[in-house]
Amino acid sequence: MAQAQLEALLQRLTDRLAQALEAEPLDLRTGHQVGAELVAAHIASAEGLGRTVEVIQLRLLRDLRLVGEDVQDRLARLLATVATGYARALRDRTLDEQESIRRAAMTAQAQAERALRESEARFRHQATHDPLTDLPNRTLFTERLSAAIDAPGRGADRAGLCFLDLDRFKIVNDTLGHQVGDRLLISVADRLRRALGEHLVARLGGDEFVILVERTACTDDVVKVAEAALAAVNEPALIDGHELCVSASIGIVECPVAGTTPVDLMRAADTTLHWAKADGGARWSLYDAERSRRELARHALSSAIPAALERGEFYLDYQPLTSLCDGTVLGAEALVRWRHPELGELRPDSFIGLAEETGLIVPLGGWVLAEACREAQTWASAGQAAPFVSVNLAVRQVHRPGLVQEVRGVLERTGLPPGRLQLEITESTMMSADEEPVRALRVLADLGVRIAIDDFGTGYCNLAYLRDLPVTELKVAGEFVAGLRAPAEDPASRTDERILASLVSLAHALGLGVTAEGVETAGQADRLRAIGCDVAQGWHFGRPAPAARILERLR
Repeated sequence: MAQAQLEALLQRLTDRLAQALEAEPLDLRTGHQVGAELVAAHIASAEGLGRTVEVIQLRLLRDLRLVGEDVQDRLARLLATVATGYARALRDRTLDEQESIRRAAMTAQAQAERALRESEARFRHQATHDPLTDLPNRTLFTERLSAAIDAPGRGADRAGLCFLDLDRFKIVNDTLGHQVGDRLLISVADRLRRALGEHLVARLGGDEFVILVERTACTDDVVKVAEAALAAVNEPALIDGHELCVSASIGIVECPVAGTTPVDLMRAADTTLHWAKADGGARWSLYDAERSRRELARHALSSAIPAALERGEFYLDYQPLTSLCDGTVLGAEALVRWRHPELGELRPDSFIGLAEETGLIVPLGGWVLAEACREAQTWASAGQAAPFVSVNLAVRQVHRPGLVQEVRGVLERTGLPPGRLQLEITESTMMSADEEPVRALRVLADLGVRIAIDDFGTGYCNLAYLRDLPVTELKVAGEFVAGLRAPAEDPASRTDERILASLVSLAHALGLGVTAEGVETAGQADRLRAIGCDVAQGWHFGRPAPAARILERLR
């Protein structure tokens, strides 16, 4: 308060007290009122009050010029009520301020609690929902799945999952950009949400979605959900001017919840999704425990191949390639075996396919090539024309850039002449736009290495293409030879014989030799000999045996 304002206030209060002093009877309430006004004017300390009362008293005495005992008594009583009124007003104001503070604190606390709840709700939503599609994320889905599993006997004895993955979604990202890809994911999420509103649909990440089907009665309940999801995804989506048609693959698992875990169900659904993808996509596949066990066993077997190579568990047997003209052993095909410490002796059909799928066929095939050349070199001590060794090359080996260097290096280390090595490849191996494998085979052929087409007649080899390949031998597939076991009068047998005769004639016209695989009887050998086949391979001429047996036979 400014000084002038304070002077005016004191003058006004003095005038009121002066009037009260002269009034009859004496009314002490005026003092209470003056005291309250002093509090209202924020003269809120004992020292300030004392000085103020003193100023008022001096002014009253000066203005009234009364010094009688009666006036002095009245003035003292009136000023005392000023102090009393001041104290009461100050107490009331303090109580009011305390109440205001309390109400403000309560209001602030309520607002803070509400803000905290809203913040926690936002945080909870952000922690449990996908930021792109606003679908539940893996965390919330796992919670709901765990709750469904933990509630057996309450209408939830069985449950199902649909694990959905978009087909070829990477192409959208790579060709149109991630922004279009994200908008496509949002569109797919909206369609799944609309189509499957009664079920929990979650996005796990990328283009993977999962659907929880609770309280199922049978597998069909989940299959219907999967089919509805596929139909929803298949709807064309118009995004940034691009009409995108997408499909999805779904892995389905449905089972009793007792005795299982969320991890088990997710693993089973993920496995089944891969089956659907492997079958071509745009479909659902149902979990099969027996199939899963077989695949796990296959995976374990393929994983054991590198260590088995290091421990020397693989070995080679050889099957003779015999001349149909005079019965001479012209060569022998190397056949790899696996002496597994737990499963016993394994034939190639148990692990070669796995090795090709995983790429382990490259080190395994390299070992077979080196070992076959090393053992074949010992056959030269038999005192007659040593037979060649025939080694199968997988697709990955043929298309590998270092094939020529690898073969040349093996021949140099083992001392085996190039003419005593035959490399067998399948027709499908050469069905590629890449010319590098053909160039590599030509280089090897120029070194003197023999090149044979294995299982001829079962692939799609273009005859003009075959004419340009550096091939020396065609090995006719055993399927055609098997038909020769029937009597010559049998129509199917006659057809196989005509096919074989055509193949032999074609090969000879191209200057190639012909080897018939799978010859098991003397009758088959006679009929092959009659149509001009050059070489035979099969149990009739010898079963696969170690390299030493081949050496014994030569002697």
